Amino acid sequence: MTIYVGILDGHGKTWGVRIPDLPGCYGAGATGEAAISDAASAAREWITHQLGDGGKVSEPRSMAKVLKDPNSEFNAAAGEAAVMILVLIDRLRSVRANISLDAGLLEAIDEAAEMRGLTRSAFLASAAIDKIADAK
Repeated sequence: MTIYVGILDGHGKTWGVRIPDLPGCYGAGATGEAAISDAASAAREWITHQLGDGGKVSEPRSMAKVLKDPNSEFNAAAGEAAVMILVLIDRLRSVRANISLDAGLLEAIDEAAEMRGLTRSAFLASAAIDKIADAK
């Protein structure tokens, strides 16, 4: 997992997060928390797209460096706040894993995956991503 600095701004039902280290990457939502969550998803997609096109993604800078950089346009006087954006980065390759689960749980996973038109692996990966995102 990688941590990027985001800049949160907004009020009422309009919130946004920009990530200076990922040019053009933004998140939005009806609350600050929703905007941060959306920014994490946007960052994951942004990075995956860059890597998929053979590009590189620079290492995230420290909060101090981002906030001191005039290109970040951080404005605390306007109510902006620095937030941490946790990003689970796809490595664009699958790895086989052997896990043990209760038989009843495995049946429930298979049923839920089938209802959604997913493979067991895709369902488990999606569930894991959701849980990791909730842990932040």
